[in-house]
Amino acid sequence: MNPAEEYDARIIAGAAELFRTYGIRAVTMDAIATHLGISKRTIYERFHDKDELLFAVMHDMIRKQKEMVEKIMSSSSNVMEAIFTMLRISREHMAAMNPLIGSDLRKYHDAVLQRIKATCDNPDHENARKMLQAGVAQGIFREEIDVEIISRAVSGLGNLTSDTKIFPPDQFSQRDVIRNIMINYLRGISTPKGNSLIQEMEPGY
Repeated sequence: MNPAEEYDARIIAGAAELFRTYGIRAVTMDAIATHLGISKRTIYERFHDKDELLFAVMHDMIRKQKEMVEKIMSSSSNVMEAIFTMLRISREHMAAMNPLIGSDLRKYHDAVLQRIKATCDNPDHENARKMLQAGVAQGIFREEIDVEIISRAVSGLGNLTSDTKIFPPDQFSQRDVIRNIMINYLRGISTPKGNSLIQEMEPGY
């Protein structure tokens, strides 16, 4: 990584930290500059506006998510173990994130969201497809499932479980939402072997 890339990475990391803590709308370019101890002009030299910086933050997040999934898949003894590891990490990540991020993104930065969809592969969809294919090969998921349909459904369920409008955090814990939606869905597409693994792993979740 050259000095310019390192500088960009520092700005992206600082912005991501503030977005996670305070939400997107509440964080100004001035706040990011102050947080990093640099001038706002310096940020604008690297990123033309807040939307461009937000896009860079989300793009970096997608890259890191892909690397994390690949690492977990390669280090797990079976795909169900990998799934429960990722569910646990996702739950912890959501607990540490400001619940306004999703609504801020949809309300005020839809152009960024559409740009991400147009230029980046859907990581949730791709990850789900890989896990389903591995699960079928391992005898954990039923052979007759349509991987393409189910991968899209699982991606949609992931978005559903993180929707704070439908499941306000003050009424529903993330653990209970994921257990009732995602884990029950996994039961439906699993073989007896897969359901045995779920029964074994769910109490530790």
